[in-house]
Amino acid sequence: MTEHVLSHDASTVGEIAGVRAREQRRHKASIALRYFLLAAVGLLMLYPLIWLIGASFKTNSEIFANPGFWPENPTLDGYIKGWQTSTPYSFGTFFLNTLWIVIPKVIGTAISCTAVAYGFARFDFPFKKVLFASLIATLLLPNVVTRIPQYLLFRDLGWLDSFLPLWVPSAFAGDAFFVFMLVQFLRAIPRDMEEAARVDGATTWQTLIFIVVPLLMPALISVCLFQFMWTMNDFLGPLIYISSVDKYPVSLALKLSIDTTEAFEWNRVLAMSVLALTPALAVFFLAQKYFIDGISSGGIKG
Repeated sequence: MTEHVLSHDASTVGEIAGVRAREQRRHKASIALRYFLLAAVGLLMLYPLIWLIGASFKTNSEIFANPGFWPENPTLDGYIKGWQTSTPYSFGTFFLNTLWIVIPKVIGTAISCTAVAYGFARFDFPFKKVLFASLIATLLLPNVVTRIPQYLLFRDLGWLDSFLPLWVPSAFAGDAFFVFMLVQFLRAIPRDMEEAARVDGATTWQTLIFIVVPLLMPALISVCLFQFMWTMNDFLGPLIYISSVDKYPVSLALKLSIDTTEAFEWNRVLAMSVLALTPALAVFFLAQKYFIDGISSGGIKG
C-alpha cells in the first residue's frame, strides 16, 4: 500500500514537473517570438536612418547605382566637401548658429513655462479659468495662422534678421503645450512639502525653486528635450525671420546645399544630414530615462 502511494506521488510530481517544463518552454518561446517581432519592426523603422548613414560614405554615383546601405568603396568625400559648403562659411558656423538659437530658447522655455504653470496650478486669481481656457485654445491653432501677425509685430519692432523673434516667444511661455504639460504634472504633486516650506518662512519663489522644481525635474527634462529637437528641426521660423547667410542654422544650411551647382551632390547633403541628426539623437539617448518618466509618470501620487 505504501509503495503504491509513493509511486502515485512520484508520478504526480513527475507530471507537475513536466507541465512546468512545458510552460517554461512556451514562456521562453513567447519571449523569443516577441523579441524577434520587436527587432524586425525596429529594424524596419530604423532602416532609413541606417541607409542614410551608409549612403553618406558613398560617392554620388554609387548612391543611385547601389541601393543597399553598405558602401562598396567608403569615402569621406561627402563629409569633407559638405563641411566646406558652397558659401564663405563652413558648416561649423551653421552649427554654432543653431546652438545660439537652441540654448537660449530651451532655457527660456523651461523658466517661463515653469513659472506660468505654477501660477495656474497653485494660485487662484481673477479670470483664471478664462485665461487657462484661452491657453488651451491656442493649442488648436496651427502655427501658420499666427505667422503673419507675428511677422508684422517683429518687423515693427525692428527684430527681423536677428534671433530675437525665435527667442522672445519662448521666454514669455509662448509654447502652450509645455505649459499645459507642466500644469498637469503639478496637479499630481501633493502640496504638503510646499505648505511646510511656507510655514518655515519660505517665499513663493523659494518654494518654487527649492521644492517644486526638483519634483518637476522629469517633466522639465521632457520639456527641454522636446524644445531642443523641435528647434533643431525648425525650418520655417528661421526661413521667415533670418535673411543673412552668416546667421543661418543647420536646417537652412542643408537647403542651401541643394542649389543649381550642387543639385546632384547628394553625398554631401546626406553627410551633413547625419551630422545635423547626431546632436538630437545623442541628447535623446542621454536623457531617455528622464524623458520616459516625464511622459508616463505624470508626477508623484499623494
